[in-house]
Amino acid sequence: MLINRIRLVLRLMGDKRVPVTLKLLPIGAVAYAFWPVDLLPDMVPGLGQLDDLGVVLAGLEAFIALCPAAVVAEHVAAIEGGRRARSPEENVVDGEWRVKS
Repeated sequence: MLINRIRLVLRLMGDKRVPVTLKLLPIGAVAYAFWPVDLLPDMVPGLGQLDDLGVVLAGLEAFIALCPAAVVAEHVAAIEGGRRARSPEENVVDGEWRVKS
């Protein structure tokens, strides 16, 4: 499940329908893990790393929740179905009608 959530975030980060300013949320959440100033110092065994993990996971979940629901649903369906999500422009069928003689 965690792998699918990460895949969803990566797909949403690459989707042009998600606002650029919203894409700063997961970047900031991951950057927090490497920032030297923490809520709980990393020198506290276990707890220091747990607050980093909690902030990253909360940031990723907030990003998913704030993304347009239709876009999220499209990517979730694509991940669960194992196929690439298509943009609305790609759903057009282009072809010719031919009559056999």
